[in-house]
Amino acid sequence: MVMDEERGDEIGELEELNVVEGLVGVVEMVAQFGDYRRTQRKECYNLVRRLKLLLPLFEELRDLDGSISDKDIACLCNLKKTLVMAKKLLKTCNEGSKLYLALESEAIMVRFHTIFDKLSQALDDLHYDDLRISDEVREQVELMSLQLRRAKKRTDTQDIELAMDMMVVFSKKDDRNADRAIVERLGKKIELHTVEDLKIETIAVRSLIKEKGHNAESAQHLIDLLNKFKQVAGMEEINILDEPAVPRMLAKCPSLMIPHEFLCPITLEIMTDPVIVASGQSYERESIQKWFDSNHRTCPKTRQTLPHLTLASNYALKNIILQWSEKNNFKLPSKDNPRDQESSSTDLKEEILSLIEGLSSSHLERQRKAVKKVRLLSKENPGNRILIAHNGGIPPLVQLLSYPDSNIQEHAVTALLNLSIDESNKKFIAREGAIPAIIEVLQKGSIEARENSAAALFSLSILDENKMIVGLSNGIPPLVELLQNGTIRGKKDAATALFNLSLNQANKTRAISAGIVAPLFQLLSDTNLGMIDEALSIFLLIAAHPDGRQEIGQLSFIETLVEFIREGTPKNKECAASVLLELASNNSSFILAALQFGVYEHLDDMTRNGTNRAQRKANALLQLMSKSEQIP
Repeated sequence: MVMDEERGDEIGELEELNVVEGLVGVVEMVAQFGDYRRTQRKECYNLVRRLKLLLPLFEELRDLDGSISDKDIACLCNLKKTLVMAKKLLKTCNEGSKLYLALESEAIMVRFHTIFDKLSQALDDLHYDDLRISDEVREQVELMSLQLRRAKKRTDTQDIELAMDMMVVFSKKDDRNADRAIVERLGKKIELHTVEDLKIETIAVRSLIKEKGHNAESAQHLIDLLNKFKQVAGMEEINILDEPAVPRMLAKCPSLMIPHEFLCPITLEIMTDPVIVASGQSYERESIQKWFDSNHRTCPKTRQTLPHLTLASNYALKNIILQWSEKNNFKLPSKDNPRDQESSSTDLKEEILSLIEGLSSSHLERQRKAVKKVRLLSKENPGNRILIAHNGGIPPLVQLLSYPDSNIQEHAVTALLNLSIDESNKKFIAREGAIPAIIEVLQKGSIEARENSAAALFSLSILDENKMIVGLSNGIPPLVELLQNGTIRGKKDAATALFNLSLNQANKTRAISAGIVAPLFQLLSDTNLGMIDEALSIFLLIAAHPDGRQEIGQLSFIETLVEFIREGTPKNKECAASVLLELASNNSSFILAALQFGVYEHLDDMTRNGTNRAQRKANALLQLMSKSEQIP
């Protein structure tokens, strides 16, 4: 009997130790994750910081004299389940698809709030007196629990710029002029703008589709979006569902697995000329040299800044790869002759220099051919855009914007649009005085030249200083005019540019003064244009401005919003609810008007059946209505 009791005590102590060690293990594992996807980085670091604050509590539990009661063991087990949930979410944000995490940012935020709630509750359930936790640690844990409750109540403003960019790029209806610039901005925002980034994202998207079992349409959407990023980066577009999970050279011999250490971390292909960089990592020479030539000074794999960019041949690894290849009868891929590559590069540079000279030619026909060819080359890949800019191509293109020949003018503004995709070129183009000249083309050029001018203004205005230049150069009124009277493509390019420019407060005032509200309302009325979400996104910016709310109040706008909340697509409902919330937060009369049009029951339905963001907006609106006591 005594032996049984002793054995029971031992089992109890072992159970206590296992639970506490498990809690410590989860936090230590989470602390090693490193960096997170940019769209959730802030939330991840805040969560990890709070989890680390629990370590003193766990250490006191581990050093506790005496046993832990069954009820507290149960509480600690519940806390461990919550920490495991947090670990899974942090792992997703650490290595998951960047595109998926950006698209599902609202749903991911709901998961963070769920963890905040569960973690706070689990900490509150512990019996600190029984566990003999010190006052200092207890106060720290109670403070953290309070912060978690506050974090759960906080509703962070969605990155509207990111949402608009995703909306435009995700559109399947047409290939807008501004798409490439938007993709470039998105790429920088969610860190999908290097070859290495896109190689890793390809694997992440493929894994996501296989693991989650996405339906065919949503999977294809992700693939199409990924290919747009690849196109801007000059990479080959592929359907990753048809692509083997192993490197391409194994497609014909899938039973043979190449050792992971033989693969270049950038290309995921077997290395034939491996070199070592300062971080100690090995790469294929050609791939890492391209990385360095793109002005990077970091190790692609570890992301640490390198003290120098010297490459050292890894002869030992090269010999091991050769031996493995001979043993397994594997044919290494052949490389192009470096001399041939150098010759090709020299020919391209000479061609570009000749074309730039032709831009300033006194012969009209030579000018036409040169500017047309520069337009085509600047569209092809990032390397061409850098070569054209670095060899003096931007100043003569800016000069041609004022040329009386409409074809030359159109090619010049389109070439500048293509060149502006490169961020350093944006500054150079603006410094050359291109923005006023582009605005003049927007006012007086051909239809296509006007459309491409609007797209160029959008691309250039990604830089905040250029937003101000466009506004001060009186660029807003002609964009509003194009929004009202342009072709469908022109309207879309104008809407994209106006949205981006209106992120600047002074430009909001200019857009309102230029009469932007009336054409936006027309876009809402004409469903055939397919621009409802874009119009509502701009309305959301305008509604944040007092003058904008006054202009909107003069129209039967609230009734239109209620109609979209009642009968629109899920995205329509989400955008309409966002605009209504912005208006209602500043003026209770808008709440009363919406209630008179019967919005309450539709908002109630949206809290159950809307998108994640729509549910949050609907709940916030219902709370506002409840506070103002306007519900019948």
